[in-house]
Amino acid sequence: MVVVVPTNKSVEAFQGLHLYHGAISNCSMRVRMTLIEKGLDWESHHIDLKKKENISDEYFGINPNGLVPTLVDNGVVHIESNDIIDYLDDTYPTPTLRAEDKDEMMEWLHLAAAIHVPACKPYVYATKMAPKLKKTAEEQAKYDALQQNEELKNFHAKHAGKSAFSTSDFDKAKAILGACFTKLEVTLEGREWIMGDRFTLADISWIPLYFVIKGCGFSFEKYPNIRRWAAAFEAKESYQQGILKWCPDFALV
Repeated sequence: MVVVVPTNKSVEAFQGLHLYHGAISNCSMRVRMTLIEKGLDWESHHIDLKKKENISDEYFGINPNGLVPTLVDNGVVHIESNDIIDYLDDTYPTPTLRAEDKDEMMEWLHLAAAIHVPACKPYVYATKMAPKLKKTAEEQAKYDALQQNEELKNFHAKHAGKSAFSTSDFDKAKAILGACFTKLEVTLEGREWIMGDRFTLADISWIPLYFVIKGCGFSFEKYPNIRRWAAAFEAKESYQQGILKWCPDFALV
């Protein structure tokens, strides 16, 4: 569980659940889905990433990385999406989204988190989002002044100004994604959901990755089990309201 003490003290007065989130953020998608699956009431604070609304003193005062999502639960600030969904299921346990084998389930959450910066973000930015999220010189200076996370600074420096992601960056990202989706394909053989016959946080952690990466052109033709698993989400309210309502088609973003 990642809890931070905000320098923007206004959020400490919040009552109930408040979510700062981005429509096109796969990390935000998994938290929205969890809140809906749990039947929890929450107040939306939408951050338009394409308008750089996260690059502000106010928002960095809530989330020191300037990332979405951020959950505020009765004034306590939680960051990192997979930690947030784990926190929500632990704090609001009915209905449960836990697997009987919690350790294996948590391994899937940790893997999704581990590949976010080295694989997911480079692939998404290189194929689609870098031109749409290009910062002006003023915005870049503001971001550099606010951002203290060196990993994120280094990542965004790769597409700052006239810079672009290298072929090696893209190939590395694609290879990591390929290995992870192959692992998922094998795991889903003979299973309805990642953990078996129970829908869990593992599924919620991975379906936004599939949705976004597929929208960026990654082919899932050789992954029939993943395609079957993904199709099963279409009837779920959490998928309809947590993903499609905010981002009907990432390929069109």
